[in-house]
Amino acid sequence: MHPEAGPPPPFGEQEGPYPFLEVEGDGVYEIPVGPVHAGLIEPGHFRFSVVGETILKLKARLWFVHKGIEKLFQGRTIAAGLPLAERISGDTAVGHALAYCLAVEEATGTDVPSEARQARALLLEMERIHNHVADLGMLCNDVGHSILNSHAQRVREQLLRLNRETTGHRLLRGGVVPGGAALRSVPDVRRLKAIGEDIREITDLALGHSTIRDRFTGTAVLKTEAAREIGCLGYAARASGLAHDARIAHPFTEYGMRLDVPVHTSGDVLARFLVRAEEIDTSLTLIAHLADGLTAPRAVLGSSPAPGAGPRSGVGLVEGWRGTIATRVELAADGTLTRVKPVDPSFFNWPALPVALADTIVPDFPLTNKSFNLSYAGNDL
Repeated sequence: MHPEAGPPPPFGEQEGPYPFLEVEGDGVYEIPVGPVHAGLIEPGHFRFSVVGETILKLKARLWFVHKGIEKLFQGRTIAAGLPLAERISGDTAVGHALAYCLAVEEATGTDVPSEARQARALLLEMERIHNHVADLGMLCNDVGHSILNSHAQRVREQLLRLNRETTGHRLLRGGVVPGGAALRSVPDVRRLKAIGEDIREITDLALGHSTIRDRFTGTAVLKTEAAREIGCLGYAARASGLAHDARIAHPFTEYGMRLDVPVHTSGDVLARFLVRAEEIDTSLTLIAHLADGLTAPRAVLGSSPAPGAGPRSGVGLVEGWRGTIATRVELAADGTLTRVKPVDPSFFNWPALPVALADTIVPDFPLTNKSFNLSYAGNDL
């Protein structure tokens, strides 16, 4: 805990019960779920108002894992801020580290070499793939097809081992650094091609299974208008017809090829599944392109900026695997961090979950929740 944050407040409901909106009427009852869950997910409380099995209203209560991240950044050196950025949401180490570094580099006027930008883009796509693969499998598991989940997790383990070979860490920590990038090895494109074929076989089996397709189709629809009004990002937005992607709107490197961003319009679980499966193909194509010309082991760093260079504040925008990450950094005269404000896409997407669940049945909640797969840690900063 930051020394200036003060002692933690006493645990308890100091201001009375949480103000859940109560739905009243004949046959209406409430189902509380969480904050402690049966799986490995972090704490979050969900209050369902239902009639029979139909959800009339869902209210999510978050902030159980508030860590004081912004306060923990204050007073750190730029280098000491990087490990904290990598841990904002553990499954998005590259995305948050990159947004942090881009903001720092804008604040200090640091010019990042093109090879380092290329390596960063490669790492970002590697992170996208291993997360999407895991979710594709777990979505199948939520409708009773555990064998496909087992194969998806088998593939993810191969990707995590490849990650460790590439940066020294299974979640790709240490690959993105202020001013550049560091690679221990360059991923073998032939190996990734074989993994891609494996993933496509798993998704084809899933989509060809009548039970899976039936449970996915028309479940938890998030309409385009609702997604736009809420401000959804990432695959949640693209599954509802919104083609938002920071790699196109705010590119940090020259991709050198047309970036194919999958978009679907039905806004249901099936659309969110399809967008992820298609994004894996896009990422594999990008990695094959980006790996060309990279050498490793090697650290590629930009030259140190002149003292006082840069505007002393900066913003980084990155298309993480969940969606656009925005980080703003302010620096003191001595170069230490005075303010760091990271925003995970989950912050914008959490309000969409109750909207999508309206008129959905209670047994479809785990499936819907996994189709969004929002970060608790990334929200509860």
